[in-house]
Amino acid sequence: MKLFAFSLACAFALLASSLASAAIVEHTFRIENTTIKRFCKEQVIVTVNGSFPGPTINVSEGDTVIVHVINQGPYDVTIHWHGVFQLFSIWADGPEYVTQCPIAPKSNYTYKFNVTKQEGTVWWHAHASYLRATVHGAFIIHPRSGQFPFPKPYKQLPIILGDLYNSNVEDIAAEAQDSGGGPNTSYAFTINGFTSDLLNCTEDVTFKMKVKQGNTYMLRMINAALNYDLFFKIANHNFTVVAVDASYTERYDTDIIVIAPGQSADVLFTANQPIGSYYMVASPYVVNFDAFNRNIARGTVIYDDAPPSSKPMMPILPPATDTETAFKFYSNVTSKVGAPHWVPVPLKVDEHMLVTIGFGLELCDSKNASNNACAGKFRQRYSASMNNESFAIPPGIKMSMLEAFYNNVSGVYTTDFPDKPPLKFDFTNLHNANNMSLLFAPKSTKAKKLNFNSTVEIVFQNTALLEGQNHPMHLHGYDFHVLAQGFGNFNNDTDRAKFNLVNPQLRNTVGVPLGGWAVIRFRADNPGVWLMHCHMEDHVPWGLAMTFEVENGPTPSTSVPPPPADLPKC
Repeated sequence: MKLFAFSLACAFALLASSLASAAIVEHTFRIENTTIKRFCKEQVIVTVNGSFPGPTINVSEGDTVIVHVINQGPYDVTIHWHGVFQLFSIWADGPEYVTQCPIAPKSNYTYKFNVTKQEGTVWWHAHASYLRATVHGAFIIHPRSGQFPFPKPYKQLPIILGDLYNSNVEDIAAEAQDSGGGPNTSYAFTINGFTSDLLNCTEDVTFKMKVKQGNTYMLRMINAALNYDLFFKIANHNFTVVAVDASYTERYDTDIIVIAPGQSADVLFTANQPIGSYYMVASPYVVNFDAFNRNIARGTVIYDDAPPSSKPMMPILPPATDTETAFKFYSNVTSKVGAPHWVPVPLKVDEHMLVTIGFGLELCDSKNASNNACAGKFRQRYSASMNNESFAIPPGIKMSMLEAFYNNVSGVYTTDFPDKPPLKFDFTNLHNANNMSLLFAPKSTKAKKLNFNSTVEIVFQNTALLEGQNHPMHLHGYDFHVLAQGFGNFNNDTDRAKFNLVNPQLRNTVGVPLGGWAVIRFRADNPGVWLMHCHMEDHVPWGLAMTFEVENGPTPSTSVPPPPADLPKC
């Protein structure tokens, strides 16, 4: 009896301790214009609370997050919590016109959600127009136990890689949409908002990281750049990758990190070199760009007791087109079986999809173009599509897609997104790059309907239309297993032998290489309307997106809850 009483007391104590460790984390985000000085001039950017990048949110797994967004800026805005599952809290996901109407200037909205079944580094960013260029920040989910599945590092710090433009990004976006062409390239890359000492007028505003010899640091890395995969190196130092997209991995040792737009990685870095100064550098990885930002972001790792006059050592950078190095990194990471929140690959597949992704054209609307010609190829407007459907929100929309789903309203979207492209052709053959019969896809607002708890397998097939590019595909609301990646046309008979069904990496964003493919699998256990899109920002308004409509589960607790009272109206 005494033993039972003791055990019961221990159980209650553990329960109380567990409940006590959960907390409410509350922030206020004030969206506002802020003047910064870069590139020898002052410029106005949109920020959160006047900082670039915006504030870091630190939570523990199990916490409740409340963020009051007060829009004092000049543009409509939403906030997306990139990589956060939003389990049964889809109203807080954020993409404009998909899960909510935008927060208008002089309006407010409060995001409220729980952070469960995940830990690691994700991030938050604006999900309206091009505002995420400067409206973004780190979102760090700490283990509730305080323990990692590897030795605890001495310190942890966010490393947010981004880019800056030399004029207002909303003006750039509007000009591109009016002309039908592509947006201007960014002017400089950034590390935690700082550029490079190689640029004029920025010698005194570079990122500096102080380290103590012998200590190990965890770099919580995020690629917030609008349109660039990025290489990252520190001269004479190596890294150990321990997590990607807030999912633990087997330790992967490398001297270079490659990170696509939208992706994150937790990376261990040990200060084990002679006392001195070493450059850290972010440089672009690009394929098939005619014009791109050729600058680099350069910060400095400075050891304690390093002489002030010591000249930093520069790393050897890969060529901007080094696909071999990028693909080696992207394809060699594996998940850590048995780590916290690890889930095995579902073996029974209910829905098989082959989804082509690539560029195309839209007929020029001459009223918005000069000389009856648009700025895209063949004097048309640039477009993009998935399975020959180019995503577009209907004009004059009165509610979000999620509101239409919740209220069973028709006319906002349809549920007939195709499981495969309407025409099978040699997808990666450059001879088809300018085939006019393949370049024009209809504009539509379509979802793929999924049963609750069904398992979905998607083969992403990149196409060579208009010669193509890499596409980092991001799925809202879920992580997915990346079963395999490769080049050429996916061959269902031979490439399935390459599937890793034991310990594939878990991600929310996967890079589909130019001239190649990637295969993902996930279980649709989170109801609502979820966006899937390319995280290259200029590809989204062209139409490189679609949605999943996941039906409600069998109980109220497994269904989409009622919308918040302050949900913005269109």
